[in-house]
Amino acid sequence: MDIDDLLQEFDDNSVPAGTRDINDLTQAWIAERTAPEILPFQSDLLERLMDRVRQQIDRHAIYILTTPAIRGRLSAPELSYLKSHLALLNSHFLSSFLRNFPEQLRRLDDKAGGISMVEEPDLDGAVFCKVVKDVEDRSVRIPGTDAEFELKRGDVFVVRYSAVREFVLSGEVELI
Repeated sequence: MDIDDLLQEFDDNSVPAGTRDINDLTQAWIAERTAPEILPFQSDLLERLMDRVRQQIDRHAIYILTTPAIRGRLSAPELSYLKSHLALLNSHFLSSFLRNFPEQLRRLDDKAGGISMVEEPDLDGAVFCKVVKDVEDRSVRIPGTDAEFELKRGDVFVVRYSAVREFVLSGEVELI
């Protein structure tokens, strides 16, 4: 092993997995677009990316299924995964402990007593974002505060997701 091997190993380990996946995906896309033939399928890379999507689905499965606007964002395979995941989860919970509960307490999406059993995403969590298009005549107000700011192309912020959500969904702001 020489110094180049050591440096390469250090470089590979110092890049976060998400960044490495983005770089690999970009490289695969460029190679596929410029190659004169079909290149080998990047199954490991796509599986890692799909694992991330599945983790998001797993974390908020019932919320996604019961919220039509969010459910409509899923592809057919993602929706199929969501339904099979929930079926397995429900079956596991029933066989483990729910069967011992009264019938009216066995639902995973119960909202009895004013408390929802459905875990929703934390839209007030902090995100890093970059403004990719100027947002004219609208300033952003951070919910629950008096803080307000303008979105100018190239600006980078750490802000509550809820403050920039509409701009992320419209493509004016990207999460980084």
